Amino acid sequence: MAMLDYAAKLTKRPADMIESDIDRLRSAGFKDRAILDINQIVAYFAYVNRVADGLGVDLEDVWNKK
Repeated sequence: MAMLDYAAKLTKRPADMIESDIDRLRSAGFKDRAILDINQIVAYFAYVNRVADGLGVDLEDVWNKK
C-alpha cells in the first residue's frame, strides 16, 4: 500500500513530495534501488500520458471498448 500511496501522490501532487514519503517506503521494506524504480516508472507514465494528451493521441480501439 505504501508504494501505491507514493505513486498516487507523485502523480497527483508532485510538488508536495517530501522526504518522509521516501521514509515510508523504506519502512515498508523498499530498498533505495526499488524506490528509484518506482519513481522512474511513475514519472515515465506521467510523461508519456502528457505527451499523448498534448498531441491529442486517441486510445487504440481495444481500450475504447467497454
